[in-house]
Amino acid sequence: MSVNQLPRWSWIFPSLACVLLGMAFTGISANWFLLAVTACLGGAVFAAVHHAEVIAHRIGEPFGTLVLALAVTIIEVALILSMMLSGAEGKLELARDTVFSAIMIICNGIVGLCLLLGGLRHGEQDYQQQGVSAAMAVLTSMAVLTLVLPNYGLSEPGHMLSSKQLAFTGVVSLVLYGAFVFVQTVRHRDYFLDESSSESDHEAVSNKVAWCSVGLLLVSLVAVVGLAKVLSPSIERLVSAMGAPQAVVGIIIAGMVLLPEALAATRAARANRLQTSLNLALGSGLASIGLTIPAVAFIFVVTGQPLVLGLEMKETVLLGLTLLVGSMSLATGKTTILQGVVHLVLFATFLFFAISP
Repeated sequence: MSVNQLPRWSWIFPSLACVLLGMAFTGISANWFLLAVTACLGGAVFAAVHHAEVIAHRIGEPFGTLVLALAVTIIEVALILSMMLSGAEGKLELARDTVFSAIMIICNGIVGLCLLLGGLRHGEQDYQQQGVSAAMAVLTSMAVLTLVLPNYGLSEPGHMLSSKQLAFTGVVSLVLYGAFVFVQTVRHRDYFLDESSSESDHEAVSNKVAWCSVGLLLVSLVAVVGLAKVLSPSIERLVSAMGAPQAVVGIIIAGMVLLPEALAATRAARANRLQTSLNLALGSGLASIGLTIPAVAFIFVVTGQPLVLGLEMKETVLLGLTLLVGSMSLATGKTTILQGVVHLVLFATFLFFAISP
């Protein structure tokens, strides 16, 4: 299909999702309705990422992957806030669990799958070491400051920060992410460009199609957030019925939001565009911390509610190992299947100990 023709499903799913969202306000909760909501939620997520990809194709790299990362993070932030502010008990750790899960899914699951599939098809793949190293440095700093340091803040017990410390953590995260975006898009944009892609390819998308995608992207985001809110009680009941820890809710949220972007990243890796894959993956990880934590911190500082950010010891070890291995495996400018296998083993370990602590 031509890049100037939007597939029908890309506007049908957001439209159906909005219809179901309107029906949800009537209080309907039948099983068939929940199944329809699940199907349209998945379709709306894919539609949102598709329209973000159209916009990305129009404006070029690295702005394109930035749009994708921001779209995914907006969904994530809205889901976290809507569930945490619903008034239910046991939600103090949801932001922490979701952000931690997003980091593990991105840095081990998505990156590992991209390296493995790309390596199997192309043997050895190249990327811009300067850009990836910069992303890993910022990601490591933000992850430790937001998920590990709260364990050692003495103002509040129980892995929590005081209001001042929480506000400072939010500001620092936003500053680091803003600095990275400036370097990625302005100061050192060439560090993040895929040398195998052509800038002229991005001009094929017309302004009309690009603006249509902007509007449909906004509609899709609203639909996804609303329907996810409708499904959240069912997700929590399912996790409880399985006897799994509440942290699994955060894994489900992060996985649901990141699945379409994972597919986009793996497609790029199989097409021997590993730089684009890493831009997508690491950019999402940076946005997940750099935008989610400041948004959550602002809300909870204003409302005065407690917020748990510090990880438990087991999760801290997994996070540290992930960041260490990531910095080592992405430090040479070349990758093989070995790095992919290592990251996927770490991802499997994360899932196993999350379900069976």
